[in-house]
Amino acid sequence: MKYNSVFDIIGPVMVGPSSSHTAGAARIGLAARNLFGKEPSWAKIHLYGSFAKTYQGHGTDFALAGGLLGFETDDIRMSKALDIAKERSLAIDFIEDSAKTEHPNTVRLIIGDDKDQLEIVGVSIGGGKVEITELNGFELRLSGTHPAILIMHNDRFGAIASVTKILAKHEINIGHMEVNRKDVGKEALMVIEVDQNIEDDILLELEDADHIIQISKIVS
Repeated sequence: MKYNSVFDIIGPVMVGPSSSHTAGAARIGLAARNLFGKEPSWAKIHLYGSFAKTYQGHGTDFALAGGLLGFETDDIRMSKALDIAKERSLAIDFIEDSAKTEHPNTVRLIIGDDKDQLEIVGVSIGGGKVEITELNGFELRLSGTHPAILIMHNDRFGAIASVTKILAKHEINIGHMEVNRKDVGKEALMVIEVDQNIEDDILLELEDADHIIQISKIVS
């Protein structure tokens, strides 16, 4: 595993007890909320491996709830997140899933409201660091710690070029980029991690680019 600084090794500033089970879980929940674009009214959370066995004792349950509520890892409200979720009418079901996963600290979040729904798979890889490995059935690799835009688009010639041209015009540097599609000519997902948060006016310009269906963003 590659660490960029000593703070990646000792873990983030957080409400404990565990960087992997608490801070990592909170970041996965927050990534789900950011991708959904609003606070959900319900969540079904499938826990796998170590998460499933120890989620109550290690605070994974309140950390995931806190992330969905928009709390950062050091938010003093984190340990009360389950109670706050009830107050905000956010209904959360935790499901201990016995399916095999590649990493023991894996969680699948299905969140939504009366209009929209989103599904992600996240992995806490240690020291508070996470990866988002799936979004609505599309495989991807997203750290959740850098600003990013996720662009659903039609799998057509010129779609990627239309996006990168706009980013270049606004001097937005791309740190990581990948494209995933389920079938040729169908919908595809473009994942772009960048060096700075994308302003809303740039997002609006991207939405008008060729073959774009929907755009979500993660801020840092």
